[in-house]
Amino acid sequence: MALGEEPAASAPEDGAEEEALAHGGALEAFGESAETRALLGRLRAVLGDRAAQEGALERFRVIMDKYQEQPHLLDPHLEWMMNLLLDLVQDKTSPADLVHLAFKFLYIITKVRGYKTFLRLFPHEVADVQPVLDMFTSQNPRDHETWETRYMLLLWLSVTCLIPFDFSRLDGNLLTRPGQMRMSTTDRILQIAKTYLVVSDKARDAAAVLVSKFVTRPDVKQEKMAGFLDWSLHTLARSSFQTIEGVIAMDGTLQALAQIFKHGKREDCLPYAATVLECLESCRLPDSNQTLLRKLGVKLVQRLGLTFLKPRVATWRYQRGCRSLAANLQLCAQSQREAKTQVETPDSDGDYDIPEEVESVIEQLLVGLKDQDTIVRWSAAKGIGRMAARLPKEPADDVVGSVLGCFSFQETDNAWHGGCLALAELGRRGLLLPSRLEDVVPVILKALTYEEKRGSCSVGTNVRDAACYVCWAFARAYEPQELQPFVAAISSALVVAAVFDRNINCRRAASAAFQENVGRQGTFPHGIDILTAADYFAVGNRANCFLVISMFVAGFPEYTQPMIDHLVTRKISHWDGVIRELSAKALHNLAQRAPEYTATHVLPRLLSMTQSLDLHTRHGAVLACAEVARGLYRLAVQEGRPVSSYLDAAAVQGLKQIHQQLYDRQLYRGLGGELMRHAVCVLIENLSLSKMPFRGDAVIDGWQWLINDTLRSLHLISSHSRQQIKEAAVLALAALCNEYYALETGEADPARQEELIRQYLADLRSPEEMARCGFSLALGALPHFLLRGRLQQVLAGLGAVTAICPEDVSFAESRRDALKAISRVCQTVGVRTGGAPDEVVCEENVPQIYRTLLGCLHDYTTDSRGDVGAWVREAAMTGLMDLTLLLGREQPELIEASVCEQVMCRVAQQASEKIDRVRAHAARVFMTLLHSDGSPVPHVPHRGELEKLFPRSDVASVNWNAPSQAFPRITRLLGLPAYRYHVLLGLAVSVGGLTESTVRYSTQSLFEYMKGIQNDPQALEGFGGTLLQVFEDNLLNDRVSVPLLKTLDQMLANGCFELFTAQQDHPFGVKLLALCKEEVRKSKDVQKLRSSVAVFCGMVQFPGGVRKKALLQLCLLLCHPFPVIRKTTASQVYEMLLTYSDIVAEDVLDEVMTVLGTTAWDAELPLVRGQRNRLCDLLGVPRPQLVPKVRPRGPSHVRSECGS
Repeated sequence: MALGEEPAASAPEDGAEEEALAHGGALEAFGESAETRALLGRLRAVLGDRAAQEGALERFRVIMDKYQEQPHLLDPHLEWMMNLLLDLVQDKTSPADLVHLAFKFLYIITKVRGYKTFLRLFPHEVADVQPVLDMFTSQNPRDHETWETRYMLLLWLSVTCLIPFDFSRLDGNLLTRPGQMRMSTTDRILQIAKTYLVVSDKARDAAAVLVSKFVTRPDVKQEKMAGFLDWSLHTLARSSFQTIEGVIAMDGTLQALAQIFKHGKREDCLPYAATVLECLESCRLPDSNQTLLRKLGVKLVQRLGLTFLKPRVATWRYQRGCRSLAANLQLCAQSQREAKTQVETPDSDGDYDIPEEVESVIEQLLVGLKDQDTIVRWSAAKGIGRMAARLPKEPADDVVGSVLGCFSFQETDNAWHGGCLALAELGRRGLLLPSRLEDVVPVILKALTYEEKRGSCSVGTNVRDAACYVCWAFARAYEPQELQPFVAAISSALVVAAVFDRNINCRRAASAAFQENVGRQGTFPHGIDILTAADYFAVGNRANCFLVISMFVAGFPEYTQPMIDHLVTRKISHWDGVIRELSAKALHNLAQRAPEYTATHVLPRLLSMTQSLDLHTRHGAVLACAEVARGLYRLAVQEGRPVSSYLDAAAVQGLKQIHQQLYDRQLYRGLGGELMRHAVCVLIENLSLSKMPFRGDAVIDGWQWLINDTLRSLHLISSHSRQQIKEAAVLALAALCNEYYALETGEADPARQEELIRQYLADLRSPEEMARCGFSLALGALPHFLLRGRLQQVLAGLGAVTAICPEDVSFAESRRDALKAISRVCQTVGVRTGGAPDEVVCEENVPQIYRTLLGCLHDYTTDSRGDVGAWVREAAMTGLMDLTLLLGREQPELIEASVCEQVMCRVAQQASEKIDRVRAHAARVFMTLLHSDGSPVPHVPHRGELEKLFPRSDVASVNWNAPSQAFPRITRLLGLPAYRYHVLLGLAVSVGGLTESTVRYSTQSLFEYMKGIQNDPQALEGFGGTLLQVFEDNLLNDRVSVPLLKTLDQMLANGCFELFTAQQDHPFGVKLLALCKEEVRKSKDVQKLRSSVAVFCGMVQFPGGVRKKALLQLCLLLCHPFPVIRKTTASQVYEMLLTYSDIVAEDVLDEVMTVLGTTAWDAELPLVRGQRNRLCDLLGVPRPQLVPKVRPRGPSHVRSECGS
């Protein structure tokens, strides 16, 4: 921000954080005083150390930045901080770098506290002028490293310029030598100022301050002001805002001129004002694309305008009470009437002559109100307010009329925003008379809802925010009786903005303005009650505003109708789909507050809007019709009245015709068709739930066609809206079937049931994955009476979708949705022992359902999206949980012990795998099954131990997403034999994974467990056997075997099997070696081969034949066809021999190490093979033999190596 600028009061930024607000008033004093004193005291010590110097600067910057919100807390400490730093500056022995460092610290303080407060603390005696000037001689204006020094020196010089002595007294005899004149102090200061007004750094801002202080001195203005202004105008005239140099020069010059006309006396500046204005007009600054130049131009224009007008307090202005709130409270009604009488006296300065230049100034300020940048508009608004305060009543009223011209709908949002800022300024200063309120208030009410669509978004947020500022300013500016005629309109508009505005800042601004009016005016209906519910923080959540706060506020009849009207006129057709949906739901609630008005006025209007040509209007209107009809039905049910008491025949007919009208106009096609399909599905659901009298009507077939067609064409719908439309269609189907497909007896219509089930089962075999998803969920949503007699068919069809076939291996989403449907069907039909398998879940179909769900836990499908099988596994775990809890609650005897063990073990495996989301979901399922509410799940293996290891408190207290919390608990299951295999299978994948946090914590937890069984041979044997079983069962399954090899490497390196190494050819080592050989045989997977090298190296710990065979495998790998494997093997063997030096005789160890270290293992194989054979001889390992390998076709053969 340039020096001399006033802070821009624009709309709050969208990203403003509440945290800054919450901590803004948290500090009570400057708590780092001692640390700061020590920091400044050791500046000399850190001077030579660049790192320490940067550290001290950064620490000081951090300390100061804490007080940006409350800089006044620094005031008691500014003096001693400045004295410590200026002592360094004024010390003649201080090196230049120390002086620059001290000024950097001074600048940081200035930045936080503001230069105006800091200026007063600089030494400003006569004796300080010359030393400060002398310091400039050593400064380089182009040195970008030391600009803080020049900035602070200019500020210091600006305060020394205020000494009350003529500067000529400081010059003495200017004639030093015959014919040579020494430059006077005045000229030196002016030369410094001119030099730094055109530099590119922040010193330019300080130079403007210096000029304003110096040129306006009584002894300087007579001789130098005209010359300086002439230089400034010439600089402006020859500079162009098309070049960087021109922009810099114009910026500094405009700042200086604005400061001069601000601080100089009117009689001194008036002779030059017209000339400066003329020059400024010729610069054509409004055409510049430089925001700062336009802002400075507006600032200078208003200062010139104020120079043309005499300083005066307009006697005609409106005054409300006193500045003091206490004094206001003590005013009696009589004094208020007197004040009003005084205000209405005629303007005594009606004959005041207004210079003709003022018209030009006002015109430029009005243009500034429409500028594209907020800071320019804000500066222009303040200028309008200041100028109007010095004008007679009639010209000031003309200015108000011109400002109101900004609110034409031909104007842009910039003009509306600038107009709001100007009206707020005029009202705040008492320049907007009560007689003008009837013109102003309607405009502000429009601004509170201003929004213009631009492409796929809209503009107008800043306009609405500024309109709230106007309402806030009016609350402080006018007596309650002046605003009384407008209270209903303003209060309703502010409530609507606070509750229904899309932007959080606008909602908060409206809430603040409403609060100000409640406190200052006291006339807003139910103000305190509304503020309690819709305070600053409550309106931060948009959904809460639309659905909760709106319902509370609508309980006050003054606000109900305006809120409903706003939703219908503004929000139902909003460009943002989320707002349209929230508005429809809000109308659902509000319809119950004003049912008659909604039924007679709102619903007919919404029905007409469903035929609109605008897509957004049409979509919102259909959603709103659905929600309003549902809301009125619910109210009728609560009151025990028929729905026809609110919805007449015309309304019901209009609702029924919506689908056919859209179908006839082909509005279900194309991109807009997505929105309309979603809206009509919501309509179908709500009308079905509202029990509309459409049974047997043709519209039911039309609705069914739409649902089926939507589910069948999901693959044609854009991916971002596909899920929402699918869910809406499924919900619509469920409501439609429940209401219209049951006969009087409660049974299904056989023809309809046959057609629906057959069609949906056929569509489950569709080649489109999304169609399978949709119809799977549709089958899951069918009511009980439609599933009765068809359960086996439905379960078989859904089970077929969950099976992985070669042609649909990537259809993970359809498998997920089919699992969801199976779970939902089971919940729908219920459980009954001895029941028919086509009717309910019973002992005949339970095993098949469990097989389907458990089988899907093996789905580890991956594609370009990653592990998409995780979606299937999560759905399978959810289905297992729901089914098991259902059976345990109603028919626990249907849960077999073996099935329950499989469920718990498979879920435990998922809880120990590498994906955080899947692991957390599995842990929640595991804990739910273990600690189920009601009757416990039977046959849970090791239930007693599990309840101790996983107490019920862990359900809420443990974050299973965090590896640091999950793995230490999951690894406890390794001690339970029933769970060991599956948990170890999951842990192997995690320990050998890629994610750093998962690997670290899973490895730590595994080693912690291994440490506990190190001295227990039986437990270690059991663990080792399980580990080998996992390896054997997953041979050549790269998903498991590769990370398992990495896990084995870490375990061998960590000495986890040291107990086995005491026995020659321990069965664990023999079996592990055989499995590793089988895993890497003929493999070309570099990652797998590298991991196997590490495992073979670790297996040399096992004495006997295992060691010999492991060394032979390593020798074979030293001549692997891949050079990278040969190099890796040599490196690993070298490290292995360093670790286990006792496996090679001491007399050959040095030679072995030399061969490994000096051989170029990535050379040609014939060269490498000789060195490898030499190693075999040294290690006592038989040399691998080359054997011919005959190709299947032709006589040619290749040679490969094999070990004996």
